[in-house]
Amino acid sequence: MSNNGYFPALNDVMSAEHTLKEILDPTPLLHNHNLSKRYGAEVALKREDLQMVRSYKIRGAYNKIRSLTKEQIERGIVCASAGNHAQGVALSCNKLGIKGKIFMPVTTPKQKINQVKMFGGDEIEVVLSGDTFDQANTAAEQACIDEGKTFIPPFNDPKIIEGQATVGLEILQQSSAAIDYIFVPIGGGGLASGIGAVYKQMSPNTKIIGVEPAGAASMKLAIERGEVTALDHIDKFVDGAAVQRVGDITFDICRQVLDDIVVVPEGKVCSTILNLYNFDAIVVEPAGALSISALDYYKEQIKGKNVVCVVSGSNNDIVRMEDIKERSLLFEGLKHYFVVRFPQRAGALQNFVTNVLGPHDDITYFEYKKKTNRDKGPVLIGIELQNPDDFDGLTERMHDHCIDYQYLNANPSLFEFLIG
Repeated sequence: MSNNGYFPALNDVMSAEHTLKEILDPTPLLHNHNLSKRYGAEVALKREDLQMVRSYKIRGAYNKIRSLTKEQIERGIVCASAGNHAQGVALSCNKLGIKGKIFMPVTTPKQKINQVKMFGGDEIEVVLSGDTFDQANTAAEQACIDEGKTFIPPFNDPKIIEGQATVGLEILQQSSAAIDYIFVPIGGGGLASGIGAVYKQMSPNTKIIGVEPAGAASMKLAIERGEVTALDHIDKFVDGAAVQRVGDITFDICRQVLDDIVVVPEGKVCSTILNLYNFDAIVVEPAGALSISALDYYKEQIKGKNVVCVVSGSNNDIVRMEDIKERSLLFEGLKHYFVVRFPQRAGALQNFVTNVLGPHDDITYFEYKKKTNRDKGPVLIGIELQNPDDFDGLTERMHDHCIDYQYLNANPSLFEFLIG
């Protein structure tokens, strides 16, 4: 039992499953040939990206809203979300004829904002507020106080957790074999605490592995410190899981039901997104790629095992793909940036191209900076490699040809200033 006195009971999760049958069909649990071959395991994907709102969030949102009193419904509801919870609330409002006000960070991808408006129709109003989920959440809670509306939290609520827990029930019903490992993404912790609670009661030998982005590993920090702790700064790239502070209720449950938490760099998530698209024709958002990204960190443990990865959502904006590709190349060691100070004489650039670049190296970014003196002119250069092992040869040739350069990838502050 948690310090808050709440732990999801199976009968409440089953009740949520019955409620959700009003609007949802189970999402498929699909064996993945490529991942199974790569890891020597039986890997299946729980395809929550195929939900009608393209994420699991509809489960908790609808279950919570259906539990409201008539008086609460008449006053209307408010929520805060980076996108997926908002879509779940919007669709629920539309289906049930309830007025809703939805607060979203200003940084939310436009695609998600448009989807919220589409799913909610005339029943919802979208308010953009703050740069992060937590700032939008604060504005939403204040609106509830000012306007007397009911707040629909994204994760820190029993009815939300019970709705998300139905993912775990479905996996149990759909799998013909005992599951050894389940990898679950963590944002605020609603999905992980719900699935974990179901499995600890129904399949206690299954290992539940939570997965967080490195730039927002708030649950891992909370469990390490033994208390919920707000992160000072987060990387908002994995927007569906970029939460500064996890819930008190979800924290209490997760520290009981999770066997481990894997922290995955954002660049690794980007590589997973591209691989899923290129090899499986599956489109996922960054948070939806978290669980699969963690498999590399468990490749020895999962050999010969039955593994499930929860693919939590697919609300990805196409305009982000260039950024996703760039982050992936940087993470894989295939993209490198330099400031090169070329001598101000004819043939300096030709010498660099002819004698320094390898046969498969490609200049993908080139920008002259303001000359600081008449002898040398700084140039910002981005070089893409075919193999990360080619980097040492590139820098050796720079030294051999007395190229005056500064490597930006190793200087995060300067990299962010010039490239970010």
